[in-house]
Amino acid sequence: MRYDHIGSARAAQVAANVLPVVGILLAVGSPTYAQAQGNMPISRTQTCPNYAGGITLPPGFCATVFADNIGHARHLVVAPNGVVYVNTWSGRYYGNDKPPAGGFLVALQDTKGDGRADNVVRFGPSAADGSAGGTGIALYNGALYAEVNDRIVRYALPAGAVAPTASPEVIVSGLPLTGDHPMHPFVIDRQGNLFVDLGSATNSCQIKNRTLESPGINPCTELETRAGTWGYDANRTGQRFSPAERFATGIRNGEGFAFDSAGRMYVTQHGRDQLSENWPKLYRPEQGPDLPAEELLRLERGADYGWPECYFDGAQQKLVLAPEYGGDGGKAVGLCAQKQGPVASFPAHWAPNDLAIYDGRQFPNAYRGGAFIAFHGSWNRAPFPQGGYNVVFQPLADGKASGNFVVFADGFAGAVKEPGQAAYRPSGLAVGPDGALYISDDSHGRIWRVTFRGEIATTGIAPAPAPRIESTAVSPDVGPPEGIHPDAGAAAPTLASLPIPPGATAAQLALGARVFHGQAGGGTCEGCHGSNAQGTPLAPSLTSGKWLWGDGSLASIARTVNDGVPNPKDYRSPMPPKGGAQLSGPDVDAVAAYVWALGHQTAH
Repeated sequence: MRYDHIGSARAAQVAANVLPVVGILLAVGSPTYAQAQGNMPISRTQTCPNYAGGITLPPGFCATVFADNIGHARHLVVAPNGVVYVNTWSGRYYGNDKPPAGGFLVALQDTKGDGRADNVVRFGPSAADGSAGGTGIALYNGALYAEVNDRIVRYALPAGAVAPTASPEVIVSGLPLTGDHPMHPFVIDRQGNLFVDLGSATNSCQIKNRTLESPGINPCTELETRAGTWGYDANRTGQRFSPAERFATGIRNGEGFAFDSAGRMYVTQHGRDQLSENWPKLYRPEQGPDLPAEELLRLERGADYGWPECYFDGAQQKLVLAPEYGGDGGKAVGLCAQKQGPVASFPAHWAPNDLAIYDGRQFPNAYRGGAFIAFHGSWNRAPFPQGGYNVVFQPLADGKASGNFVVFADGFAGAVKEPGQAAYRPSGLAVGPDGALYISDDSHGRIWRVTFRGEIATTGIAPAPAPRIESTAVSPDVGPPEGIHPDAGAAAPTLASLPIPPGATAAQLALGARVFHGQAGGGTCEGCHGSNAQGTPLAPSLTSGKWLWGDGSLASIARTVNDGVPNPKDYRSPMPPKGGAQLSGPDVDAVAAYVWALGHQTAH
């Protein structure tokens, strides 16, 4: 395959966004309200509905809950007739909970024009068929493409139907499913070039993943099959994954793809984790939450974006050498001078899960050609406040950032910004044929539809107001964010409510609580287990009395903390020894006592 057109002056014929079939009318049932409206600017001010689905937006923008509780919604696309197609995922990232009945793919249609999907059709393989669902989804040449397990498949969209009726064809199979980043987001351009991200299997290609001062594998052989973008032909069936189809490398986890109007291709990158935890002699604890930056990359054939040897320092605005490969805490550049940096950077650990470049005509002109980015939200900024859980807008011009980003949509997390307690977590973005912006959530399966009803002559880009935490009245048919997640806002157990382990002391228990919450010893426990210790997608609850490792005794808990968990049973990421912190012997004993007390509190 050839990719020489990407980024060239003649690339105006390449798709301008994730929706590569704009302008091709799909005959898939009756038109939706969105298609009937057309992609036209709104010329007069209109009143927003009273309920915006729990999120805040800039003045003039409105949101409705287009769909709810459809599963762990990842990426989505909108057909020219307004039908929204969503891919949903499952598995240990979501605590192995039970997915909704039916297939993992969902078709959503609004036939009434009220901004809500009244026709919901599930299709494709289900959990009973051995499927776990997926992330990637796209439209091309009148067909729907979707990631399913280790494959990307193609569904024909028949006339007169919202959802496919025939079995899919396999476009490419054998995509890697192991390690830290097993998802396969992808995009297709107008020529039929299919670009798929294969995220890294590890955090930083260490000999022992996420482990204290473990050096990097040199050369990092993982790059042969992971941590990059691979290219395939969307028009061909029966292709198999191999190292030969690599398009670009050095991208740790590139989840969101989009094209601009000139055909330039972009992808978001999740920066690495645990600099201060794994390299405490080089980084202070307070540096960990701010390093490295998240990135928006311009993808070019053959380019190397630096992972694992390099990371992008947002304060210095440059790539610097990673400690696993001889870095000295952010001063040395070395081979990173030859790597390709980002178009724009964002706060560390916010987790950019999707990207949409706005080519609609409904929003004010200031948004045309700029990038919306969905930030899933951080887990490893503890003990400092977590960040992200929002959608930002990044102005772009001529393939470069043309201004600072602003938070466009906020309030998704609800009362608590933590992965285990956040009410909603933005995961996908798509622009509809009428110019509306759709946002998906993979916590509770909510889809928002954002429209503009203000003055079209608006010239500036304003941020969303800070979200309110207090309770507010909501629409009777859509539950409030905190009401759907029973643990949202739950507080950590108080010391007075906890039993003291045999042989331990109250003072030891108090020290253990401080270590757990990062107030002593540089402890990182709450980042994965949650501030209330009730678990997150990254680590189990410590309050259930169920012990995945050992017998729950004080000695076995201390041993697990000391040794770490290199091969977790039910969770995707290992726990480094001592959580990646420099805990002393007394610190380990104290946090073990606190964890023991958490697991035995019901008997107290």
